[in-house]
Amino acid sequence: MTQIAPSNIEQLKPPKLRRAVGADHQALSALAMRSKGYWGYSPQFLEACRAELSWSAEACASERFWVAVADDDRILGFSLIGRTPPIGELCALFVDPSAIGTGCGRLLLQNALRDAAALGFERLVLDADPGAEAFYARFGAVRIGLVPSGSVPGRLLPRMAFDLAETSCGS
Repeated sequence: MTQIAPSNIEQLKPPKLRRAVGADHQALSALAMRSKGYWGYSPQFLEACRAELSWSAEACASERFWVAVADDDRILGFSLIGRTPPIGELCALFVDPSAIGTGCGRLLLQNALRDAAALGFERLVLDADPGAEAFYARFGAVRIGLVPSGSVPGRLLPRMAFDLAETSCGS
């Protein structure tokens, strides 16, 4: 029988969710850049995305901004929903590369979908990184079109949507 080393036990515990606070803004901006880098983009591409992936203290203080944290309070990921009902937007969902594949993204997405439904949204749209399109589709999102990137001229991103009346929030 394989023994799990004590140092690895922490990694097996599911993250906890908490509201983001203004003081998180630098950590969240750095995490967004690391997360985007996971997809193998060049340093030049990532630099072009920096402004769009940077978060202000004011934005982080939104009641719709959530972070997933490890037991040691390290931030593992975050999500943000925006707009007003009936159509909402998943403005951000980023997971630190060290936490990809651990259920952190699923936890953040399910929380965002539940939050959006509780706030009265009927639909939640998002502009997905092409590498993450399959992740969102697994939870019920469908591609509804393509939209221009806010960072890179000429680049198109999948526009996806969750119908919250039909989505079980992945549970």
